[in-house]
Amino acid sequence: MSAAVRQDPVPAAGGTGVARARRRDRQVYLRSHPVLFALLAAARRRPVLRIGRTLLVHDADAYREVLTRLPLDRTAAGTTGAAARSALGPAEQPYGGMLFDQEGDEHRSGRRGLARDLGAFGVERLRAVWQPLLVRRLEPLATGEEVDLVALARELSGSVVCALTGSGASPSAVAAAAADAAAASVRSELPGLPRRGARAEAAQAAARLRQLLGTVGDDALSTMVAVAAVNTTVAALPRAAAWCADAQLWDQAADDALRGPLADELLRITAASPLLPRVAAANGAAGGCPVRAGDRLLLVTRHAVGAHRSAPDARRPAAPDVAHLVFGAGPHTCPGARLARVQLADVLQALAPYRPVVVRAEADRRAALPSWRTLTVRAGRPLLRA
Repeated sequence: MSAAVRQDPVPAAGGTGVARARRRDRQVYLRSHPVLFALLAAARRRPVLRIGRTLLVHDADAYREVLTRLPLDRTAAGTTGAAARSALGPAEQPYGGMLFDQEGDEHRSGRRGLARDLGAFGVERLRAVWQPLLVRRLEPLATGEEVDLVALARELSGSVVCALTGSGASPSAVAAAAADAAAASVRSELPGLPRRGARAEAAQAAARLRQLLGTVGDDALSTMVAVAAVNTTVAALPRAAAWCADAQLWDQAADDALRGPLADELLRITAASPLLPRVAAANGAAGGCPVRAGDRLLLVTRHAVGAHRSAPDARRPAAPDVAHLVFGAGPHTCPGARLARVQLADVLQALAPYRPVVVRAEADRRAALPSWRTLTVRAGRPLLRA
């Protein structure tokens, strides 16, 4: 059966709309990794479940405990840190300074640099990059044309990366290279997804991205930021827009007081990084379950934040200490959290006047994170111009 489905553009109402939104969003998981996510769904009633040397962590408190109290091996095979290294070069010549695989002073130094670029002032500077792009790319909706929000998210994220790195490359080319690098690194490192030649493919994809950005080994952090920014943006923005369209949340998106909380809720529900693979570096515990050094920990973000239980609602949002777990916890909390919230809020504001409906959705089976390959929308009503 094809993953592309032509959709009825008439939005559903009330609870039916929420059910439709959830069914559609589930496709991005089931089309790419059906066995893995079926296993995780079956196990989610247990806060922590041990299967051999692997622990599945679903509970919010246990999730936070692992990230803040348990010593972790950030370079072990099958972890995000190892995948980051694969995304930047061959294993025999790893590049340093990738943030995901760092600890101590090195990690704090890297975060301070990102804090300058992704803090309040830095994000305001980046808004000047993406706001005109949103106006230009969404304008066809006013004349009844269709817009692919995945292509928009790629150009938007690529433009942000180029602004952060000073690259003069095509934003779309940068986004494509970053997506290739992430997908190849996942295939080469993450558990259950081995593929012959994947490590060499990851190195080649990383080389293409570094060439576009004009970076070398010492600038590996810039390359890693590009990979993370592009892939999380392309995963989150189209899925959030689809939720708004199907669940009829455009009134909340149009409300200045509700738009920020709605962005937080949609980031919680979409959980762009739904699964964090980690390895314990020492003995400890997670949710009362003993952990031994070397145990593999699969932290199920979407379950920890309740994405599978509650629909997004800006009027009754989840508690911040739970919702913000989509960005991690402790010293390794994602430094791009502010950027993600502001960016999504601006996208919702730009889309809200059109009340878009989804007309075509195709899941991306290859992407590193659960994503749409295409998500085409058209205006649900004409834009009223002054």
